[in-house]
Amino acid sequence: MDVEKTLQSIQEQMADVVDARKDKLSMVVFSGDLDKLLAAFIIATGAVAMGLEVVMFFTFWATPALRDKKKKGKGKDIFAKMFGFMLPKGPSKVTLSQMNMGGMGTAMMKKIMKKKNVSSLEEMIELAGELGVRIFICEMSMDLMGFTRDEIIDYPGLESVGVASFLAEAGDSKIQLFI
Repeated sequence: MDVEKTLQSIQEQMADVVDARKDKLSMVVFSGDLDKLLAAFIIATGAVAMGLEVVMFFTFWATPALRDKKKKGKGKDIFAKMFGFMLPKGPSKVTLSQMNMGGMGTAMMKKIMKKKNVSSLEEMIELAGELGVRIFICEMSMDLMGFTRDEIIDYPGLESVGVASFLAEAGDSKIQLFI
């Protein structure tokens, strides 16, 4: 059997196969750390700028970053109230994953970011909304932590979904990330 002819035949067959994946980035956002959330939004907005559709799925420790500090959840049991008290309430309250040093590291980072004209997490979230980045928030994570939809930030088209909805989005994406 001629290896070159076989290879050429395979290449011709593959040329006929259409890549059904979309120009889309699907990202699981698991971490609630400031640096990782910033990275997620920098990647998301950069991907949109490059012409990709972007879907972010916030789950577990990332969900508190989507809480609105001005809103209060209703009808919470004692465990939900405890989670609400212990976890950050919104993007302005998240801290660094490394070198937080009781909040000093986070404060230093925010000051340096401002000095160097780097957008804050709140500004990045707003920009993502303006650019059409879609955000899904995990229903199960919200339920486990006792968060209600009425305490989540106002964000264009934000959806509370199960994992199957996100996986359907990720299934036809050219790029999938976990942050």
